[in-house]
Amino acid sequence: MKSMTLNEYGPTAEFTATNLARPAVKPGHVLVRVAATSVNTIDMMIRNMGKDLPLSPDLPAVLGMDFAGTIEEVGDGVTGFAPGDEVFGCAGGLADLQGALAEYMPADARLVAHKPKSLSMREAAALPLVGITAFEGLERAGVGPGQKVLVQGGAGGVGHVAVQLARHLGAEVFATGTGDTQIGAIEGLGATPVDFMAEKISDYVGKYTAGAGFDAIFDSVGGANMTNSFEAAALNANIVTTVGLLEIDLSPAHFKGLSLHIVFMLLPMLYDQKREVHGEILAKLAEIADAGALKPLLDEQIFVLEDVGAAYDRLASGQAIGKVVIDV
Repeated sequence: MKSMTLNEYGPTAEFTATNLARPAVKPGHVLVRVAATSVNTIDMMIRNMGKDLPLSPDLPAVLGMDFAGTIEEVGDGVTGFAPGDEVFGCAGGLADLQGALAEYMPADARLVAHKPKSLSMREAAALPLVGITAFEGLERAGVGPGQKVLVQGGAGGVGHVAVQLARHLGAEVFATGTGDTQIGAIEGLGATPVDFMAEKISDYVGKYTAGAGFDAIFDSVGGANMTNSFEAAALNANIVTTVGLLEIDLSPAHFKGLSLHIVFMLLPMLYDQKREVHGEILAKLAEIADAGALKPLLDEQIFVLEDVGAAYDRLASGQAIGKVVIDV
């Protein structure tokens, strides 16, 4: 089978076209003919940092976590799936799990769900990692009707899904971005845009919450931006972040009684723990999508498997709006 393989790690490491043996299907697994995969920030981190990240696979490596495709074979003990089923999931590209930058990908059936009927393969491939992350974060924060929710980075990969899911849960949603393209994307998702370059935090907190602060904040920017989330939060609010790799002063969070939730959705894959929860979340996301409440936003540039390096560069540029997708 054709694949794009990494033979070294580093920011300038290039993917090499390689013919690999078609994987054998194992008990509890399915073999998927990959139609599309999407690029996530963690994919770039693995390529750039290599074994400095404990989750990076040994070389040579086939990366790519998200996928959508068609089941070719099912292993012993698998129920609920059959050859020919269209599926999607996030099931490889780290540790000892082969990724989706290949014609065929083996996947633990617990990490897979039937593809939303209303979405194309490209759209479905854009959804798993960011969708599970957003779903889990909003669930932890207890987001529901009547709440005012701020999504930091509302036009990004995780952020644009969090906006839609928060609205689906009945919240009034606001989202940060800057520039006409990001602001337009946020408006198109049904959220109130906040231009973080043009508006001070105190100003938009006063305008939209009468100075009380937001009930929940989904911070998909994370890092040092969490201090901005602390400032924008209401007393006893919930803050969710996907990027907590830093030292930070929690004093502002303490004096507001904030609850901080760090979402690292790769844990079930890394530790083979509660993988079935991801399959269940994917099935719920499919239902929400087919009900018309969730549609991934795809970046305008289109890439094929041989263009994977350019696809990674596109995401790294910061110019992508929504998810960068690769057709396999």
